[in-house]
Amino acid sequence: MISYVKIYGPPLLKALKTLEKVAIGMPEVCIMDTTIAASMGVPRVSMSVIEMGEPALDTQESVLKFFGGEDAISKERCDTIISKSGESLGEYDFYFQWFKKPNMKQVEDLIGRIDEALAPLGVKYTLTTKQR
Repeated sequence: MISYVKIYGPPLLKALKTLEKVAIGMPEVCIMDTTIAASMGVPRVSMSVIEMGEPALDTQESVLKFFGGEDAISKERCDTIISKSGESLGEYDFYFQWFKKPNMKQVEDLIGRIDEALAPLGVKYTLTTKQR
């Protein structure tokens, strides 16, 4: 299952970085967002791999650097944080892909974490959880 997030209003980049921080502390999910997709050389809509001349997030070292170093994320988490499913972001800005089907309490916990993290930024969002 995937929980898709659509962010409304600025600051979009700060909101994406904030959601990335939320995900680092949730070992039951991996993620994809528009900044990660761009860093991987993947267009937002199609998610097909193309060469864009930017460094790809395909090594533990590059993932570690992207997330801010060992103070921000463990080397072990670097191996599982970014989704490798190739699932499209489509109209969404971010998604949390669950390793196992979440129960309602887990989804509600995710919503609470997102609410708390995004509140200081003043952005609004929608969350849609779907079977893929």
